[in-house]
Parts: sequence; structure tokens; C-alpha cells
Amino acid sequence: MLPRKELGLLLLLVVISAITEVLNPLFLSGVNLLDMANLIGLFGIFSIGEGLTIITGGIDLSVGSMFSLLGVIFIDLIANRNVGWPLALLAVLAGGLLLGAIQGLLITRARMQPFIVTLCGLLIYRGAARYYTDDSTMGFGYGNAADTLSWLASGRSLGIPHSFIFLIVVALVLGVVLHKSVFGRYLFAVGKNEEAARYSGISTNVVIAGAYILSGLLAGISTIFLVFYTNSVSPSTFGNFYELYAIAAAVLGGCSLRGGEGSILGIVLGTALLQVLQNLVNILGIPSSLNFAVMGTVILLGVLADRQLQKRREVAIALAAQRARPIGSAVPAGRSGNPA
Repeated sequence: MLPRKELGLLLLLVVISAITEVLNPLFLSGVNLLDMANLIGLFGIFSIGEGLTIITGGIDLSVGSMFSLLGVIFIDLIANRNVGWPLALLAVLAGGLLLGAIQGLLITRARMQPFIVTLCGLLIYRGAARYYTDDSTMGFGYGNAADTLSWLASGRSLGIPHSFIFLIVVALVLGVVLHKSVFGRYLFAVGKNEEAARYSGISTNVVIAGAYILSGLLAGISTIFLVFYTNSVSPSTFGNFYELYAIAAAVLGGCSLRGGEGSILGIVLGTALLQVLQNLVNILGIPSSLNFAVMGTVILLGVLADRQLQKRREVAIALAAQRARPIGSAVPAGRSGNPA
């Protein structure tokens, strides 16, 4: 049985899909479904990484700029420096791990706010990518030496896009890590109350840094898929505002921006719901330039809904505590106002 949040999100996804199908019967066509599956895979992988940082009570604003920097390095290694694709792939994954580790260390060791650290990362990585390429677009050109990796990243097996298959694998693995392992329990504990978690013996610095390292690794993996999806990287625009998409998917999927709440399944469903919403936006004829406005509205509604749920939870806890209080305990002995 699905938890209440995920079940509600799944029902909302079904309802919006049904509305979209009524408005455009081609919505459930095989071509459109496979295209959406590919996009869900592309965006879902790094959205999971974003969700992990949000569960700790932090945030990662640098994801899109990571794609730009790692993307131009990857293409340069293969197209210009004749590095074999396995080594280039390892370099991108190591780069993602390194950037995630640096941000995690700044947050935990230097005690800087995640918002500031990752905002600086957003600016630094994008600027470095533009300087690296002299602000010019990079592509593979002719005679791509990474045909095998290209097929792995952008091909299909049994008609299913590899990006979607990889998302399912990542979701299953990190679902076990988050919901069945000690590290996952520590992530939730740190997000709920970092100080209490520290006093209970949890190495909070290791847990928080681990979340950002995982986010960096998933950003590196996503870079490979995105590069082969576009076949070129323009450092000024590649991955622009993708961090907002990841935040929207995580918040819509039940991750609280206060930390301590969320699930991998919810993030995947949130990613799918965003793709369906974008389909609906296109069908309704809303200009694509308003996509970011739609995304911002989704984040705002998600935060408002989370706030209302939190208020109801607090009221329910207060009522439960009041009912559990012994009769007469509200009035201390000797202070009833009656003469002794």
C-alpha cells in the first residue's frame, strides 16, 4: 500500500493525464509516451539528488551549472583531446563527486549556508564553463568516437529509453538506501533536527556531506545523458534553470523544504507530473516562454500545501497530547482558588 502522499500524487497524475488525453487524444500515443519517458528519465535522475539535499534541510542551486561545466569538459576530452570515452566518462563522474564534496565540506566544515554555497557554485561553474570554451558552443562534430556510450545514453532497449531504465535503477537503489538503511534514517533525522541528531551520536557532518556528494554524482551521470540528448553544449544556456525543475519535482513529490520529509517514489512521481503538466501547457496553447512561470507556480503551491499539512499535523499532535493528559492535571494542586 502506498503512503498517503504518494497515493495522492499518483491519483493527481492520473487525473491530469486523463484531462490531457481528453484535450488531445495523441497524449497517450506510443510516440508521445516514449518521449515523455525519456524526459522523465533525463530530469528524474538529478531530481533525486536534489531531493536528498532537501531532505537534509539544505538545497542545491548549482545543478544546472554543473551540467554546463562537466558537459563542456566531457565533449572537449572526446572531440578535441582524443580521450577514450570510458576515461572521459570517469572524469565527468569524478568531477561531479568532487564538486559535490567541495560543497558538502563548505557547508559542514566552514558552517556556511547551503543556499549561499550552492548559489556561489551556480555562478562559478557557469562562469568557468564559459571561460573554458571562450563562450562558444561545443559539439562532437563528425565521426563521434563514443558511439557505444551514445547508444547507452540515448538509445532504447525493447523500445524503452535507456534514460528511463536508468532512472528506475537509480530510484530502486536509492530507495533502499533512503528508506531501508541506517544512512537513510540519519538523513531524515538530520533534516528534522540537526542539533538533536548530533547529540544522539549521529555524525551529522558526514551525513550532510554524503547527501551533496550523492547529488554531485547524480549530476555527473545526468550530464552524460543530457549531452547525448542535445549533442552539443552551449555553456551560457546548457542546463539553465534545471535546478528549479529539480526543486519543483522534489517539492511536488513530498519533500519538505524544512527538511526531514520526502521519498524517492514521490520525487519520481513529481518529475512525471511536471512532464504531464508541460504537455498540458503545450496543448492549451500557453507560450513556452511561460514554462518557468508554471514551474514557479508549482513550487509555490507545493510549499503552501506543505505548510497547511504541517499546521494540521501540529494541531493534531496538540489535540492528542491534550486528550492524553490525566484529568485534573491541568490545575496544579493548591492553586485551585479554593481556601485551604
